[in-house]
Amino acid sequence: MPIKHAAFGLLLFLTIQSAHAQESLSKDVDYAYLDKLIAVCKANYPKIKMYQAHVNAAETGVRKAKLSYFDIFNFSYLYVPKNDRATPVSASFPFTYQFGFFVNIGAILQKPAMVKQAKSELASAEYDKQSFDLNMEAEVKKRYFTYIQKKAVYRVRSNAALDVESMLESVKKRFEMGQETLEKYNQVLVMQTDHAQNLLNTESEVLIAKSSLEELLGQKLEDIK
Repeated sequence: MPIKHAAFGLLLFLTIQSAHAQESLSKDVDYAYLDKLIAVCKANYPKIKMYQAHVNAAETGVRKAKLSYFDIFNFSYLYVPKNDRATPVSASFPFTYQFGFFVNIGAILQKPAMVKQAKSELASAEYDKQSFDLNMEAEVKKRYFTYIQKKAVYRVRSNAALDVESMLESVKKRFEMGQETLEKYNQVLVMQTDHAQNLLNTESEVLIAKSSLEELLGQKLEDIK
């Protein structure tokens, strides 16, 4: 009879474990909160700011290239005092001021290529930033799902530990009443110790996963509501 009781207890324990294992992560995932985490990452992560700085610099380069079209044109004037006794610059221009307007033909041919290059550099910077943003978004999702998974595993193992504690109490009482063997009692004690160790390991994994996610966010999860 004692052996039958122990077998029944172990069977009950395995049944409970199976029920816990069937829990789904989907009920723990908050996609609205995940979107907020991604937005926080894009606002805080230093390397994302670096790529944005590259885009800003490239945009400035395009504006400078367009404004450089004005370098093609040169305007100058010559001032000749009325009392100047020097030989006139030209008999055709008996004016005190003489003006000149010049166009650099070579620069006209170069400017379109310069503007095109600046635009290409801007497009390249934008593509780099878009690619990095997508990678960071995927990494935030990965670390968030890992964190949720670790929390779920901790919850399952915590419930299992409670079940083992209850089983241990039951076996202990039966052992004290002479209805259970020392061997079975020791088996449940070992099981309880293993579950306690697993629970500690899982708690550590939860904290590591949380820290890994917060690394991308630049702030604590508790501060993001």
